[in-house]
Amino acid sequence: MFSGSIVALVTPFRDGMVDLPKLRELVEWHIDAGTNGIVPCGTTGESATLSHDEHEQVIAAVVGAADGRIPVIAGTGSNSTTEAIRLTRFAREAGADAALLITPYYNRPTQEGLYRHYAKIAEETDLPLILYNVPSRTGVNMLPETVIRLGQIQTIVGIKEASGSIDQTAEILRGSDMKVLSGDDSLTLPLMAVGAVGVISVAANIVPELMVDLVDLIGDGDFKGARELHLKLFPLFKALFVETNPAPVKAIMAMEGMIGGDLRLPLCEVTPATKEKLAAALKELKS
Repeated sequence: MFSGSIVALVTPFRDGMVDLPKLRELVEWHIDAGTNGIVPCGTTGESATLSHDEHEQVIAAVVGAADGRIPVIAGTGSNSTTEAIRLTRFAREAGADAALLITPYYNRPTQEGLYRHYAKIAEETDLPLILYNVPSRTGVNMLPETVIRLGQIQTIVGIKEASGSIDQTAEILRGSDMKVLSGDDSLTLPLMAVGAVGVISVAANIVPELMVDLVDLIGDGDFKGARELHLKLFPLFKALFVETNPAPVKAIMAMEGMIGGDLRLPLCEVTPATKEKLAAALKELKS
């Protein structure tokens, strides 16, 4: 259930509000494209600037639109353990298949604090949990020994690894049965080569079929074909992070007429120079 190309879904806005009809349309589009799973309310979904009500609305809307046809891994992380428990319980009641929980940001907990945070959530809920390690966003790196320790808890089934370290993924896989998902599109190939089972992808918002093809090629052991597709996608992977995610991906989606491209402050529209880079990467990919 928790493998393959899983899209880190954007949250479309219109006139300052969550555009629920467009959100449901995007879910349907991903199902048709063969995407293997959907993450609403992750970093790419601008969860940090959604109100509590909006967070719940987005999760419920995506679960309802998916209607059991595609796994939904709801973003329910917080730097407050109590808040993360509340959101995870809501996701369970709404019908999500799992929860994705970012490491607590700003607090910068110790490794023991990280362990207790996730252990408490697992104790208070019975939803399958996927850890999310992204030090560049949170200021704290969850070390492999902590991940391995957490992997001994039955409902903690995987981790989205976005530390940028292949070694860190290798250590996790050597020491546990944890399912690892790449948190970086551009590291999907090398991380899957050492044993990761897929990616939670930003690029899948734009090229879902190609991301499915990439993970399928790797999974089938066709590394020549996977390398060729990786290199073809690479300029897009890099362009999507020229500015802070999800501003670039929303800009491309707006260019393609998929969404309006609105962002929540303090994120704002990308610069004209970035738009040119994004357009060039997309044009090269289509050529």
